Amino acid sequence: MKKLLLFTEEAFTVASLLLYSGGPLTVILSGGASEGDDSGETNTSLILVLFFFNYLVTLFLLILRWKKVLQIMKKEKIIVLLVGVALFSFLWSSQPKKTITRGIAIVGTSLFGLYFASRYTIKQQLKLLGWMYGIAVIFSFIFVAALPKYGIMGGVHAGKWRGIYNHKNTLGKVIVPGIAVFLLLASSSKKYSWLLWMCFSLAFILLLRSGSTTSLINGICIIAACISFRVFRWRDDFMVPSTIAIGSFGAIFYVIISVTTEAILKALGKDPTLTGRGDMWPYIFEMIGYKPFLGYGYGAFWYGPDTPSFYIWQATGWTPPNSHNGFLDLWLQIGLIGLLIYIFGFLTITLPKAFYWLRTTRTSEGFWPLTYMTYMLQANISETTLMIQNDLFWVIYVAIAFSVQMPPESHKSKYINELNTISSSYR
Repeated sequence: MKKLLLFTEEAFTVASLLLYSGGPLTVILSGGASEGDDSGETNTSLILVLFFFNYLVTLFLLILRWKKVLQIMKKEKIIVLLVGVALFSFLWSSQPKKTITRGIAIVGTSLFGLYFASRYTIKQQLKLLGWMYGIAVIFSFIFVAALPKYGIMGGVHAGKWRGIYNHKNTLGKVIVPGIAVFLLLASSSKKYSWLLWMCFSLAFILLLRSGSTTSLINGICIIAACISFRVFRWRDDFMVPSTIAIGSFGAIFYVIISVTTEAILKALGKDPTLTGRGDMWPYIFEMIGYKPFLGYGYGAFWYGPDTPSFYIWQATGWTPPNSHNGFLDLWLQIGLIGLLIYIFGFLTITLPKAFYWLRTTRTSEGFWPLTYMTYMLQANISETTLMIQNDLFWVIYVAIAFSVQMPPESHKSKYINELNTISSSYR
């Protein structure tokens, strides 16, 4: 009975992670529509029903272990506060109904992240993410080979791979953390290392064929981070000079890239303004200036012609769905107050704890919290993957923020204890 319950719950978790990643239902329900097609809007009713079902099951599973959940929540109050600000921002929102709807969704998404952290150790989280990404990689290749209408983009991005996702850029940004997951799992596994290295290689091929330059750069940086972070486990007399050397090299590399950015982008066939991002950001700062402290309400800015985003659409001549910068989007939605809450939690609580995990463990999963936080910092400079409802990136961040509050040694026996708790709850 225990094995059946364990398998069922893990299957639910993997299926939920795949749902939160955005594939494959969105591209299927769109009929394989691509950017630039006149195919109308995708019917997302089924997807919303599945998310609602996920919220209910997640809440039930959290209630089963409510004492443990409350203990973890007491240790990480920043996430609770941040989600609370988003939920109650309907009080000053420019679109109150939309804020309430998306506020409920961000609560549900955050609850699943809390469940992921309270139910599984970081080692098990990495394993389940490996299963989810393995499924995503395999089915992406199947879509490309057998269902090219869905797996390969048409329209303005004709020929670019998108796999089981609705856009090449979505495939790119989703697959980057997966590359880190496979790399960390492969470095610690003996029996299945060949399979994990193969998944790593296939994931990197998907990243290349997506044609997403930003994601490719982020992917290379994440691989470099996984390798270079090993210096943090060295003795202090070796770690400090090595860290300074790596930091100096990184700074020099950054300066070189900054100076030659325009030439590099032109060589890659890309717009030097990052596809209009540079032209858009001044208008975004202008809109922030009107409501700097509280913002326009969670999920209420980028919504349609009747929302504040319409001014930016008119000024730039295109219709971006977000700021292409997670920090600016957070500022737009829940103001400087919300942005400072997030930055405070990221820099003073979660980041030091992630570093502590790396320093005090000797296993590959100890690299995961700091590696993922590095990716979150990179990705939100030119994309938006920060505090989005029904989104994998927020699920993982919430899980890490809660997980690192528990010392590494407490994770060793948690899995067995939680399994016994669930089994007794069903008797």
